[in-house]
Amino acid sequence: MYLEDFNDIFYMERALEIAREGTGKTKTNPLVGCVIVKDDKIIGQGAHLKFGENHAEVNAILDAKSRGEDIRGATLYVNLEPCSHYGKTPPCAERIVKEGIRRVVIGTADPFEKVSGRGIKILEDAGISVTEGLCEEECLNLNERFFTYLKNKRPFVVLKSGMSLDGKIATESGESKWITSEFSRAHGHELRGQLDAIMVGIGTVLADDPSLNTRHCKYKNNPIRIITDSSLRIPLDAKVLRDDLDSIAIIATTESCDKDKLEKLKAMKNVEVIICKEKDKRVDLKDLMEKLKDYDISSILLEGGRTLNAEMLKNNLVDKFYFFIAPILLGSKGIPAIGDLEIDELKDAIRIKDMKCEKLFDDILVTGRCD
Repeated sequence: MYLEDFNDIFYMERALEIAREGTGKTKTNPLVGCVIVKDDKIIGQGAHLKFGENHAEVNAILDAKSRGEDIRGATLYVNLEPCSHYGKTPPCAERIVKEGIRRVVIGTADPFEKVSGRGIKILEDAGISVTEGLCEEECLNLNERFFTYLKNKRPFVVLKSGMSLDGKIATESGESKWITSEFSRAHGHELRGQLDAIMVGIGTVLADDPSLNTRHCKYKNNPIRIITDSSLRIPLDAKVLRDDLDSIAIIATTESCDKDKLEKLKAMKNVEVIICKEKDKRVDLKDLMEKLKDYDISSILLEGGRTLNAEMLKNNLVDKFYFFIAPILLGSKGIPAIGDLEIDELKDAIRIKDMKCEKLFDDILVTGRCD
């Protein structure tokens, strides 16, 4: 490997590090970081920090100019192909050409149909040298939410659950505080802050009256709260309906709901009600995922009980899971993390890939992807 390659990796890793600064704030946009280098020196850097605002390349260019640096002839490193279309901001590829950048190093192409190779073509047509695919796996992992959202045309769903070693989330009486350690719970709140929304079923709301906000973590933005409630049993004073948080609560229900409760919920501040199709007397979850597009939700943390977790899995709506496992046993009468999946033969089992395990003090964190 040439020295230039080592330098390229160093600067791309710096771009990836910067990109993470936008975690939890870019909605349906990807996490992107950009570094501009000239004469082996970083002269500008920036990230896409908020949905609808400047992209990383523009922020890096502005940073360099604020330092009085001459950008012409520099090399630009970015983890995702520069955009080529007019959206909420002008095309970054055209701005790069205008600024006289000599070389652009890209982590991975952008699969978004309005970009998808067009950004690279604009650069190459302007005579800019383009290197593509550097640190590609790391770049893909960083934006798994974005890539899944584009591929499946629905939010990226992460199932998170704290459970006993034998897979139970509560005792037979419903006692669940606290199965896992304080450290594991703090880790769970980090996940809340990283994703756009958090989703539970009405059973969880009635049993625990959760707030579903972020606490005990560095992320201060509260996720959108989504509650599936086919008949609108939710109490009007439930904590998830609080109007003093910087996010909305979405209640997903059906035509069979309590019409009087429906009107009262519609009149509440920061509460949205979605009427979904009905399936097996419950909210049709695929229809809900489709309707959530109107709210710029690209990722959801699923913290459901056994029924909602099972229904999401049966509908192939779970992409990744985080299981926080405590060193306790609750036995057969305990409430399972996942309800009936209606699997009678092993060949129909839901297969897990990319599984990883790590120790969190006394607990174990198991992560993986649903095949």
